[in-house]
Amino acid sequence: MAELISGLQIESLDLEARGVAHHEGKVVFVRGALPGETVTGRVVRRKPRFDVAEVESIEQSSVMRVAPRCPHFSVCGGCSMQHLESRAQVAIKQRVLEDSLWHIARIRPESMLPPIVGPAFGYRYRARLSVRHVPKKGGVLVGFHERGSSYVADMSECHVMPRHISDLLVPLRELVGSLSIRDRLPQIEVAQGESVLALVLRILMPLSDADQSQVRAFAQQHGLEIWLQTSGPDTIELFCSPAADGSALDYTLPEFGVRMPFKPTDFTQVNHLINAVLVGRAVRLLDPQPDERIADLFCGLGNFSLPLATRCAQVLGIEGSKTLVARAQANSIANGLGEKTVFRAANLFELTPAAWAAEGRFDRILIDPPREGAFALAQALSQPGIARPRRVVYVSCNAATLARDAAMMVNEGGWVLRQAGVVNMFPNTSHVESIAVFEPGPVPLKAAD
Repeated sequence: MAELISGLQIESLDLEARGVAHHEGKVVFVRGALPGETVTGRVVRRKPRFDVAEVESIEQSSVMRVAPRCPHFSVCGGCSMQHLESRAQVAIKQRVLEDSLWHIARIRPESMLPPIVGPAFGYRYRARLSVRHVPKKGGVLVGFHERGSSYVADMSECHVMPRHISDLLVPLRELVGSLSIRDRLPQIEVAQGESVLALVLRILMPLSDADQSQVRAFAQQHGLEIWLQTSGPDTIELFCSPAADGSALDYTLPEFGVRMPFKPTDFTQVNHLINAVLVGRAVRLLDPQPDERIADLFCGLGNFSLPLATRCAQVLGIEGSKTLVARAQANSIANGLGEKTVFRAANLFELTPAAWAAEGRFDRILIDPPREGAFALAQALSQPGIARPRRVVYVSCNAATLARDAAMMVNEGGWVLRQAGVVNMFPNTSHVESIAVFEPGPVPLKAAD
């Protein structure tokens, strides 16, 4: 029987939204516990330096605790914060950002930006759902993994996805269960555009003729596109679509008059509403001028490049994927911005100061890297003799790598962190998206020597 530890006083939340407590000099991470609570924890894993526990009972509850809206919350790993009041979620994420900047970089921003927030539910327009045929559980399961497990959660609804997508979970289980390749279909990717919903079926065997008829009927019944993927993301092909008007997946950025077509496996933000607000704030913080040259690094489809191009003379977008570069250029032309944009494929993780210097001078720079951050770029921008832009706006999906890169820029390169703030892109999860503004400060003494 698992050991129970009573009287655990929860001090804070970690980056996985687990309560942090101490017991007999050892850290205990308690799933389901909130700061300020006293709980009894059931130990589920022991490590030399810490233990992991689940809440067995709550002896003193937090005023921030709320009843989770989703009946699958205790099992499904798709959310980790539904038991925490939404405003408190944002406050904790802001504390994570501030703590990361201080503990990793010994930096505090001159001011904190107000958080960007939106609806707590129904926001998730992208999802990667796992599929497993489990006869012991009655057939096919379609959903997110169970919390801390590789098993697929037995889900019939999902409250962070829009209702019309959540309502497809059970019909999808029935569809896959009816196929001859039910054991060879491990994943379904969901992508919602402005008017088109697409599903990508990852198949390890071809669909039989009967399977194809079933899938076409499902697409027609629910008014959605079906794509098939046989290997990597570049192998996707449109299988069927009920759309007769030629409509395709896209999202819009109304503030800038920009429309962004995308393929269902392209990277786009899961939360379209928050993305539109974030893009607007990022552009205003960068403050591009009509005669300026701007760099958009890790530009993807051009999510920031195209809005920036409506405000400046020229944007250079750099991205590691040649496929995304081609898509960004096509999007730019489609939006009438082709003459103001240049896109190029390059590995920014291996950027050298010399290679960066060869790009010439930029008046302002926007950086939107993946979780790995942009350390090579931070190093290049911190070198003496490198032409410095007037401002850098850094959009981050990982507070720890943002803090690491900020430490290089501020402590080694003499940059000043003017502002920082959180963006609640993924409500009810522990994911911390943020935005930071840097400006050049005095040249460090060692650079002047």
